[in-house]
Amino acid sequence: MLIADRYELDELPLGRGGMGSVYAAHDTRLGRRVAVKFLELPGGGADDELERRFIREARILARLEHTGAPTLYDFGAFEQRLYQVMQFIDGVTVADLIAEHGPVPVPWAAGIIAQAAAVLTAAHALSIRHRDLKPTNLMLGPDGGVKVLDFGLAVLGDADVAHFTRHGQILGTPAYMAPEQIERGVAGPRSDLYALGCVLHEMLTGRQLFAGPTAYAVFDKHVRERPPSVPGVPAELNALLQDLLEKKPENRPPDAPALYARVRPFTGELPLLPGFLEPASTPNPERMYAQIVGQVLGAAPENG
Repeated sequence: MLIADRYELDELPLGRGGMGSVYAAHDTRLGRRVAVKFLELPGGGADDELERRFIREARILARLEHTGAPTLYDFGAFEQRLYQVMQFIDGVTVADLIAEHGPVPVPWAAGIIAQAAAVLTAAHALSIRHRDLKPTNLMLGPDGGVKVLDFGLAVLGDADVAHFTRHGQILGTPAYMAPEQIERGVAGPRSDLYALGCVLHEMLTGRQLFAGPTAYAVFDKHVRERPPSVPGVPAELNALLQDLLEKKPENRPPDAPALYARVRPFTGELPLLPGFLEPASTPNPERMYAQIVGQVLGAAPENG
């Protein structure tokens, strides 16, 4: 199928999310691979709020210029269906990594969280709150880089929270929602840090932090239960997990840069992940570039 006289879609979607389907496509004008995300409305009927949310996601991606977030190329409508055209990202989700690998080695678990914290640093500086961080929304590329995906529930500051949250509706994924999201529908920057704490715990153990037969059972655990420590990992990393998973936002690390500073020392020497990453012997332009940037001004990431 050809849309907008330039994007030739693959026959089957790459995946489906909360608001739509994503297709790999070929941009016939510029000769490059892209991803096209269509808004899908329940029952095929009109839904003004979902349409506004989809438009807001596009605007957020357009503002968030960071290598750890997808680049938005285009936005429009085809046969009365809104679509976004984005950078095509190769790799596996962290959910796939956990499913195939089991518990993730500490340096990689820390490295993935550190990269996500860097993206959040850029997002939170623009008052963008993701509100749906989870393993399926973090993608590990063959170069070891991490992309934060799916800003469909993201908001810009407090005004957006009120505008894009229906009364009585809890938005997010139960296994990764902070207590304040569950109890009050409030999601601040530290709610994103809580979600990353859930993801970090899951990477280190190979299973979800809190699970249950219903969403409400999971909600109750987030609000009431203390997270268990993870055996076999450094005490300082367990302490960071406990801080990230504090029930009250004010007791968590103050911001994403603080999380980055605390998790960075655990990255160490990143071991091989056969089948997931390019071999170290393969020249990689992104890694080559990043190595020099990391030396600017004698940067010491572990000190923030």
